[in-house]
Amino acid sequence: MAGRASGRPSMTTNSAARLSNRELLDAMVRTARDERQTTAELLTLLAEVDARRLYLSEGCSSLFTYCTRVLHFSEHAAYHRIEAARAARRFPVILEHVVTGEVTLTTAAMLRPHLTENNHRALLEAARHKTKKEVEYQLACLAPRPAASTMIRRLPDTKSTSVTHPVRDAAIAMGATPGLPEPPAGTGLVPAAKTTGEPVCGQIVDSRPKVTALASDRYLLRVTLSTDAHKTLRRAQDLMRHTIPNGDAAVIVERALTLLVDHLEKAKLGKPRRAAASRRHQAQSQRRPDRTRSSRHIPTDVRRAVWARDQGRCAFIGSRGRCAETGGLEFHHLVPFARGGRAAVSNIALRCRAHNQYEGDLVFGPGQRRKPATRSGPS
Repeated sequence: MAGRASGRPSMTTNSAARLSNRELLDAMVRTARDERQTTAELLTLLAEVDARRLYLSEGCSSLFTYCTRVLHFSEHAAYHRIEAARAARRFPVILEHVVTGEVTLTTAAMLRPHLTENNHRALLEAARHKTKKEVEYQLACLAPRPAASTMIRRLPDTKSTSVTHPVRDAAIAMGATPGLPEPPAGTGLVPAAKTTGEPVCGQIVDSRPKVTALASDRYLLRVTLSTDAHKTLRRAQDLMRHTIPNGDAAVIVERALTLLVDHLEKAKLGKPRRAAASRRHQAQSQRRPDRTRSSRHIPTDVRRAVWARDQGRCAFIGSRGRCAETGGLEFHHLVPFARGGRAAVSNIALRCRAHNQYEGDLVFGPGQRRKPATRSGPS
């Protein structure tokens, strides 16, 4: 990495490896801050080049071409920088948000069509530190789109020598494909072709699920199904004709998800005990406390209490705040089981897998096997 104009020495792989953990994190934060400052300066210059149309004298027909051919930005990077630069030229306060890291270039590009003299400060404030999905939801609330009709169509078969998984040949979309925003004038971007619903020979099918907010209470879901899953959906539609005559896939999916989540919660947390059974279990635990200490099993009541207390989210708190992970959660012993930790609410907390392993490494050392402590008395 080239040295900076500020006079600080350039960072190399070898020099970074010699930094302590604290020095490395501080250098990371400092470098990210410098990058945001440089990005804000770049947006200012880009907006002025755009206003003067200086890209024409450089042999480029558009600012987008200039960014990709002369500045060597990727198409994605060029598009978002152009959008952000044009938004910042009209509303300079955007540059301040970029420098502080409160608003990303993606956010600025997404907000640009909706910013006005009257609302730009409020919209920027609402978008501070938001993810792309959260900004999409914000815009869906600001400018709701109508609910889309259900569409199911067969996708063209795809063949690939490098992919061995079965062809996924059916797609279900809870709504029509939302229109993509038109690229800004002068970028050289070509608008995306509209989907006709008919298979296209040689078309590359993106099978990744897509969820897009349409309004504050509606989302568009596009997923690819296997043939068996498509048959299962059709079977569900037939079985529910009396209650859902039109076979609305969105309603069926909503009900199916409700049942699935209920099933998964029971598998993860255990079935809730009735009051009488819970009292008997507590009495048994008090009479035989060593039995609880000698088992890794976490009782259902404890799991449910911990899940509710930690709100289904990793409860690890680092120097920058609490972990936001809600997937792949595990029940973590604050005092390790191998060191006598009990399966009690006060000693169990939710952790994502990464932080569960991280805390285990802090206690036992990286990669060390966790052996339970030797216990005396009855097991």
